[in-house]
Order: sequence, then structure tokens, then C-alpha cells
Amino acid sequence: MSLELLVIQHLDCEGPDLIAICAAERGMALSCLRPDRGDPLPDPIHSPPAIAVVLGGSMGVNERNKLNLEWLETELQWLHAWHKNKRPVLGICLGAQLLAAAAGGSVEELRVGEPAKHLRELGYGAITWRRNPREESLFKGLDQSEMVLHWHGDRLLLPPGAELLASSLHCEEQAFRIGRHAIGLQFHVEITGPSLECWIEADQGYVVGALGPSGPNRLRRDHERWGARVERQGRVLIHNILEQLSAAALFLALIKPDVRIK
Repeated sequence: MSLELLVIQHLDCEGPDLIAICAAERGMALSCLRPDRGDPLPDPIHSPPAIAVVLGGSMGVNERNKLNLEWLETELQWLHAWHKNKRPVLGICLGAQLLAAAAGGSVEELRVGEPAKHLRELGYGAITWRRNPREESLFKGLDQSEMVLHWHGDRLLLPPGAELLASSLHCEEQAFRIGRHAIGLQFHVEITGPSLECWIEADQGYVVGALGPSGPNRLRRDHERWGARVERQGRVLIHNILEQLSAAALFLALIKPDVRIK
């Protein structure tokens, strides 16, 4: 079975990185689509088996009706249909928030403390899995807690039927799964060092707003300390996810005759 990875990208410097590497290692074809540039999205019902990977972006789910972001509403409606037809999907950061909204959840500003204040969760920090990695194939080869890169100021509220998979100190909803075909990660494990530098340069105002004037250099120092491990463990997680979503794609192709295998 020839299985394609459909990467939905929203920013030039926020590409698939380690996901593309892992897909190549698994012999999977990969194509990138840019809905912000008018690229058409595949038919959620009749297109060949594929895994959609919806990446992050600086725009927010609740900004989709703003001028020049109308394409985001179109993407959300497409994702709703893709998910409704149990097509496999991985959402990362903005992609996870879009997936949550498409499945019946919502997105709101991340606020902490009393009185509550807006928090930008940005930088390297730990997430903790809500299940024992020895008992869950999705976490095989991972520790109970792992370092990841955070880069967001919103939180997703889980849709009905979603299973919470991971949390951080400041944001409970760090990873979730719906059935066996939909997985959302609020955090980043796909990023490499060159991409991190691109993110810092492109989003410097956001970084300084979250971490102060020393924020860019702090991220660089933390990458020197944690980056190699985050990439190594990130590859493990990505392979686990692709394994599970590939199985879901094959199962769908077997039970639905209108989904054609190449």
C-alpha cells in the first residue's frame, strides 16, 4: 500500500522538519500544501489513503474570520470533514487547536494565576504523559516526562470523546487522541536547530514579549542543552504516531470501498 503524508503548512519557516525525515525513513511519499496560498485540499471522502499533518502558525483559530485569514475557516471546515470521515490526522500546535475545534472542541486564551493573566508558554519545558509509556504503544521508547518546545499563547479545550494524553505545568491540554485516527500535540518535537533560528528571527517580538529581551539567546542556549535530546525523542514519538495513523489509514481503506488504494 502506498501511503502519502499530506503536510498542511501555514508559514514559510515552519515546515515538517523531522516529520519529513521520519516519513522518508518509512518510505512514505510527502507533499506540502499551502492553503494560505490557495492550494486546494484533498477530497475528504474519495481521495487515496493519506495521513494529514497540520502544522503550526502564528495565526489563531479564533482569528479565522479576520481579513486575509478567510482561508483558515475553509481549512477548518475541510478538517472537520476529514475527521468526520475518520481520515488519519496529526495536528501540531495550531494544527492541534484546529483539530480540536474541527472535532467539536474550542480554543481560548491561555490564562494562569489569580487573577488570571494571559500566558505565552514559550521555550523548552517538560510534558508528562497521562499513561504509562510501558502500557501505551504511542509512547514506546519514551520516558514518563519528556522535554519539548512550547510556542503558544492559546489553549485548546478537548472535544467530546477525546482522550487527554499529556499535560505541562501551565497548560493541561498538551496532547490528545480521538479514536485511533486523530492525534493532537500542542507542543513541538518536529523542529530542528536551523528551523529554531528561523522561528526566533521571524517571531522575535513574540519571543521578547514572552521571555524578555534575553529570550532569543535563552532559547539558543536551551537548544544547546536540550535540543539533541528533544530531536532524538521527537523522532521516536513521530515514528510511533505514524505507525498508529498508518494502521488507521489501512483499516479505513479495507472497510470503505470508496477509498482507493494506489
